[in-house]
Amino acid sequence: MTGNAKSKAAGITTDIQVKNAPAGLHPCANGLYLQVSKTESKSWLYRFQLNGKRRWAGVGSYPEIGLKDARIRAAEMRMMVVNGIDPIEKKQEDKREAIAKAEQSAAKAKTFKELAQDYIELNRAGWKNKKHVQQWENTLDTYAYGVIGHLPPADITTEHILTILKDIWLTKTETATRLRGRLEVVLSYAKIKGYRTGDNPATWKNHLDHVLPQPSKVAPHKHHPALPFSRAAEFMTALSATDTVAGSCLQFTILTACRSIESLECRWSEIDLEGKVWIVPPERMKMKREHRVPLTDELVRILDRRKATRINDYVFPGQKENRPLSNMAMTNIIRRMHDALSKSETEAGKEAKGWTDKDGSIITTHGFRSTFRDWAAEVTNYPGEMAEIQLAHAVSNPVEAAYRRGDMFEKRRSMMADWGVWCGQGTTSNVIALGKVA
Repeated sequence: MTGNAKSKAAGITTDIQVKNAPAGLHPCANGLYLQVSKTESKSWLYRFQLNGKRRWAGVGSYPEIGLKDARIRAAEMRMMVVNGIDPIEKKQEDKREAIAKAEQSAAKAKTFKELAQDYIELNRAGWKNKKHVQQWENTLDTYAYGVIGHLPPADITTEHILTILKDIWLTKTETATRLRGRLEVVLSYAKIKGYRTGDNPATWKNHLDHVLPQPSKVAPHKHHPALPFSRAAEFMTALSATDTVAGSCLQFTILTACRSIESLECRWSEIDLEGKVWIVPPERMKMKREHRVPLTDELVRILDRRKATRINDYVFPGQKENRPLSNMAMTNIIRRMHDALSKSETEAGKEAKGWTDKDGSIITTHGFRSTFRDWAAEVTNYPGEMAEIQLAHAVSNPVEAAYRRGDMFEKRRSMMADWGVWCGQGTTSNVIALGKVA
């Protein structure tokens, strides 16, 4: 009997036989086989039967796996089969677990700073303006990255968060509270992405609120300095002398009681002069809902003057091509008016007050929304709800929110006409005299 014939009859039992085995499938006892291809590459297979099915499981390649190791591996698979475990499925499961561990290791290697930057990029397009993005980037860079920027999100603890916040919580409370919220959002994002588990160390309720004082007790909310409504007409008269795009925009903003960003980016495509309505799209509104603004006769006159010099779709264009006015344009107008009035008062031998609120602070554009709200409450019989709709404020009362269906548009048209009259524009019948408010 030749050597090959003996090998096929007795099976392969030595390393020499493995090395010299010809093409074919050669038994090696106890279900182990050596498979030799036509190109003489060799690999080990284990044949088993489980649940009535015969299957072949790969054991490894030769010479990386020798005969001795192949027998050991085959014996391990045999014990799996005895215990009702499919070696092939077990191998696939082990591979999935190895991949998962590798992904976890990669996630652990990703730093908080990298993850925060990922989150900012992911949300950049959906945020309201560039300033919002810059605030995110600047606060994290200034206060957080130096402490936790290099750490994997999974390693960040409450102590890290307190280290970031403790030095500014009492001195820069508003910045600190916004920073805490941003830290919480990024760490929540980390958990969603599988980069950390467990509780969020930047959570306020039932967590940080036990170790840090309430922001409202540390630094009560400061309102935007607002002009007393009794001086509104005086201010508007002075403003009328400012024949500039920024001056017109400020007049428009005051007479509509809108937010600066809404008027600065107002487009002609949003204006219906015939129907006397300005429709502000949801993406420019704080509450992300379309807002209808009635246009009074004076507002139409302002728009007619702007339309005569129209250069693009922006009602109040800036100096840069196809861009609106800068967000500082109206602020600068107010500051110049304040300086001019203060100088005039000084020259007349009076105390220089300029355009200030009741506390002596220079008024702001946003403060005119408060001026309007105070006027509506103190000088008219219009319901507060109507003024809140004009200001596009959120409805805090859930019952009221559920029942509010319309936007009182036509009634608001009368209210805004009266506001224009109070500011020295037009005629009215609904404003009641000071001192006679019901």
